[in-house]
Amino acid sequence: MGKMDTAGIGIPGMCPVGTDSLLGISRQQTNPSRWHGEKWRDFAIAIRARGIDLREALATRGIFATDAGGTAYGLPHGVVIARSAAQIADLLKAAQTYRVPVTVRGGGLTTEGESVAFGGVLLDMTGMSRVIAIDATAQQVRTEAGIFWHSLAEELRRDGLDYLSAPLNLTSSVGGTLGVGGIDVNSARLGCSADQALALQVVTPTGEIVECSDKEHPELFRRVILGYGQFGVITEATLRVRPYTPLRMHYFHYDSLRLAIEDLQMLDRNDASDYSGILTIMDCAVNLLVAFDTPEREAVFNSEWLSRLRGYGEFGFALCMLRRYALRPWKLAEAWYLWQRKRDLFPELQRPEYMRDGTMLDRTVVFSRAVWKFWGGRQMVIPDLATSADKFVEAVERGNAVCRRYFPRYTLYCVGIKLRPEHREHYEMSCIPADAEGWAYGCEFEPMVGDAVYSRDHFQSFKNAIYDIGVDLGASYYRFGGMMKGYIRRVFGDALVDRHLAFKRQVDPAMILNRDVIF
Repeated sequence: MGKMDTAGIGIPGMCPVGTDSLLGISRQQTNPSRWHGEKWRDFAIAIRARGIDLREALATRGIFATDAGGTAYGLPHGVVIARSAAQIADLLKAAQTYRVPVTVRGGGLTTEGESVAFGGVLLDMTGMSRVIAIDATAQQVRTEAGIFWHSLAEELRRDGLDYLSAPLNLTSSVGGTLGVGGIDVNSARLGCSADQALALQVVTPTGEIVECSDKEHPELFRRVILGYGQFGVITEATLRVRPYTPLRMHYFHYDSLRLAIEDLQMLDRNDASDYSGILTIMDCAVNLLVAFDTPEREAVFNSEWLSRLRGYGEFGFALCMLRRYALRPWKLAEAWYLWQRKRDLFPELQRPEYMRDGTMLDRTVVFSRAVWKFWGGRQMVIPDLATSADKFVEAVERGNAVCRRYFPRYTLYCVGIKLRPEHREHYEMSCIPADAEGWAYGCEFEPMVGDAVYSRDHFQSFKNAIYDIGVDLGASYYRFGGMMKGYIRRVFGDALVDRHLAFKRQVDPAMILNRDVIF
C-alpha cells in the first residue's frame, strides 16, 4: 500500500474519503456530529421520574431514522411522544440540566436531516393533534401544533371553514410549517402559512410555557415564527381561517419558462386570480395554474386577463409539441416521456370523486395525493431559491440550467408570496429575502429520482450549485440546515446571524433544541 493520504481514515474525526476521489465536490459537515450519550442514563431516570414515557426500543427509534429526503440517517437515544405543553416543559428542563439534545419532529418532511436526531431525544409532535376550538364568527381556529394540515382541514370543513394558506403537501404539521414559512398556490394573495398565525403557545428551551403574539411577548413570537425550531417548541397555534369554497381551476401550457413566469407575475400584481403557480414537467412543458374561489372572480379574469396570457390550451400546446419534435426526431424519447407524464398526472388533478360541476371540492386531497405519488421516492432533494420579483426569472433560468446538468428529469415549482409590511421583522432571517417588496418569489428545484440511487455527494454538488446562485443574487432559501447550513452566513451576513445567535444563547443556554440546524 502507498502512503496514506493525510485527509484519509488514519486521522480520527476526518472524512474517510480521500481528497482525490470526488473531484470538484466540496466536502463539509452537513449534519450534527453524533451525540454520544453523556449523562443519558441520569437524564432518562430524571424524566421518567416526572412521568414522561421515554421509549428506547430500537424498533421505535428506527421509525425516525431518516426524513422525507432519505439521504440523512441517524438514531435518537430515545423517543418521546408529545402529549402536553407541561410534559414538553419538563422534558426541556431536564434536557437543559443534563445537556441532552432534543430534536423536534412533525411530519418529518425535511429533506436534509433537520428532523433527524443524531443522538439525544426525538420529540414526536404528532401526539398533539387536537383541534381545540373553532370560532366561525371571528374566523379563527385554535389547534395543537402537531396536527397535519389535512386533518385540520377536515375539522374546519365540518363548520364550513377552510385554512387560508398551507404547504402544498398537507401531511406536514402546523407547528413545523409555522417555523419555516409554508407556501400555497394562494400565497401570492394571502401570504405564507406563517402569516396566518395570530398567537402561539410556545415552550421555551428552558421549559417555560409562554403565550405569545405580536402584542404579548412579541420578541419571542417574532423569533419563533419562521425561526426554524431554534427558539421554542410550538405547542398550540391560533390561526386565521376563512369560509370554505370549492376551487375552479384553469391550466395554461407554455414552452418557455420566462414567458410563464412573466405571466404569473402579471396576474399576481393585478390580483387577477385567487390561486396561481407554475409546475414544470420539462423545460419545454411548463404549466401555469390559475384558480378561483368564486364564479364572479373567474368571470372578471375571463373578461380582463385571459386574453393577455401567452400560454396555450391543451390542443394548442399539443400542436406546439408536435411541431417541436417533428423538427427534433432524435428527441422522440423525450416526447414519449412528456406524454406519459401528462397521461398519468393530469387525471389525478381532476379525479371525479373530488370534482363536481367543474369545481375541485378538496384541493387538500388532490394536491397532496399528486405530490406523494408523482414527486415522492426513496430519495428526495428540493433545493430552492427565494428572490425579489425582479430577480426571479434569472434565478429560475439559472437553477433550471443546473438541474439539466445533474439529472435527466426534474420539475420546478414556482409561486409568489404576498408580503405583509407589518411582518417585516418576522421575515428577518428567513425564506423572505431582505430586498423583496410587495412579493417574494420562490422556486423549488426537484430532481425526478424515481428508482435511481444517487450518492449524497452528487446531491451535495447539485445543491451547492443551486445555493451558489442564491449567494450571487442576494437571494434566500426555504430550507435551512443540512447541506445548505454553510451558506447561512454567506447569505445573511455575520451581524444578522450573530444577533439571532445571541438570542438563541439567551433562551437556550445549553444549545440543546434542534442543535446545529442553523447555528
